[in-house]
Amino acid sequence: MLKFSTFSGGVHPRGNKNTHFYPTVRLDQFKTLRIPMSMHIGPPCECIVKAGDQVQVGQKIGEPISPMAVPIHSSVSGTVKTVRREVASNGRSMDVVEIESDMQYTHHESIKPPVITDRDSFIQALRESGLVGLGGAGFPTYMKMQPPPDKQPNVLLINAAECEPYITADFRQCAEHPDEIIDGIMQVMKYMQIDRAIIGVEDNKPLAAEVLRNEITKYYLAMNIKPSIKVVSLKTIYPQGAEKMLIYSLTKRAVPSGALPHDVGVLMLNVSTVRFISKYIKTGMPLVRKRVTLDGSGLNLPCNVNVPIGALIPEVIEAAGGLAEEAGKIIMGGSMMGVAVDRLDVSIIKHNNAILVFGQKEASIPDETQCIRCGRCITACPMKLMPTNLDIMARNKDIDGLKQHHVMDCIECGCCTYVCPAKRYLVQSIRNGKSYVRQQAAMEGKKQ
Repeated sequence: MLKFSTFSGGVHPRGNKNTHFYPTVRLDQFKTLRIPMSMHIGPPCECIVKAGDQVQVGQKIGEPISPMAVPIHSSVSGTVKTVRREVASNGRSMDVVEIESDMQYTHHESIKPPVITDRDSFIQALRESGLVGLGGAGFPTYMKMQPPPDKQPNVLLINAAECEPYITADFRQCAEHPDEIIDGIMQVMKYMQIDRAIIGVEDNKPLAAEVLRNEITKYYLAMNIKPSIKVVSLKTIYPQGAEKMLIYSLTKRAVPSGALPHDVGVLMLNVSTVRFISKYIKTGMPLVRKRVTLDGSGLNLPCNVNVPIGALIPEVIEAAGGLAEEAGKIIMGGSMMGVAVDRLDVSIIKHNNAILVFGQKEASIPDETQCIRCGRCITACPMKLMPTNLDIMARNKDIDGLKQHHVMDCIECGCCTYVCPAKRYLVQSIRNGKSYVRQQAAMEGKKQ
C-alpha cells in the first residue's frame, strides 16, 4: 500500500475510537419524529405537507426552491401532527414537520430505481435523492457534479480518513458495506467520465483499508478489467480529512485561496456518500436514514446506530442505552468541529455523523488567560494562518485586518484552540471575525 506525505501543521488529539468494532445497530422505535426543512447548506425547502396528511417512507415532504437545495423526504410512515416555524441553531427560520409514526415503515409508491442513461440523468437522480455530503458539511452532492466546462475533474478522491476523535461511522461503512462503496465509486466514475479514483484512509484504520482493497480485487476479478481504484494509507493526524488537506495529501495539488476542488481537477466525496449512491441507484430509496456514532463519558453504551432522519436526539440516546450521568454538553458531530446543541428537542439530520455526550466535568470550559505569544497556534494551523492575530482583529472588529490576514481561509478545525496554553477561544473569535466580514460584504452589496 502506498504511503503519501501529509500536509504541514495539524495536531494529534486522542482518537477515542471507542466504537471502532461495534457493528451498527438499526433502531426504529421512535413514535414522534421532527424533520426540519433545512438539512443542507442552501436555503430551506418549502414544506408541501400539512397537519393531518398521511405520509410514507420516501415520500417527498419538502420541495427545493433554490438550486442550492435538495428535496426532503419522510423517514417514516404515519400522520403529520404539526408543521411549525422554528429558528435553527444557525439563526435561520424554517418549517419543521412533526410526524407521528405508525411504526409500519410502509414505503411510498414512488420508490423505484431511477432511470439513468447519461451524466445529466445521473446528476438529476442525485438531486431527487436528497443527497448532501455525508461527511458533515451538508453541501448538495449534485452541485459538486456540475463544475465549469473547462474544469472537469480527472480524479475522484474518496474521503475515508475519519480523523475526528470519537467518530467511527465511516469506518463501519467500510467494514459492513465495502461492496456498495466500490460500486458507488464505479457509478460516479462512469457517469462523470473520470478514469481513476483514490480512497484515502488514515493508517490507524488498517482493517478498513484491507477490506476495501480486497473488495476492489474481487470487483476487478469479476469484471476482468484493469484496476483504476487504489487505497492510499494516510498519516494519522488531524485534520487529515479536511478537504484541502486530503487533496494535497493524495495528489500534491494545492487548492488556492478562495478556490474549489474542481479548480485543481478533483471531485471529492465522502465514503458514506458513495455508498448511498450505490444503494439509491439499486432501490430508489432517497436519503431517509443515517448512521451515527454515539459516544462520550455521559453515555452508558457507546455504539453505532442506524436511525431514521428526524429522530429526536434524547430518544436516540435512550434507545441506545441512556445516560450514565447528567449531560453537561451534547455535541452534534466530532469533538473538534462539532456544534453543541442549544436545546434537547433537536433531531438527527442528514449530515449528522455523531452525537457526543459529555458529563459535567468534561464539559467545563476553562477560563481564558492572556496570550503568551508562544506561536503554537501558528505552527498547528494547517492553513498557514496566524490565529493569534486573527483573534485580536476579530475582538477589535478590524475588518480590513481580517481580510488582509485571510480570515475566510480558516476551516475552523480547532487546532489552534486545542494547542493554546492560554486557553484562548480562538475558533469562536475567528468565527465572529468571519461573520463581520460577511456582514460588511452584504451591506456593500446592498449599496450597489
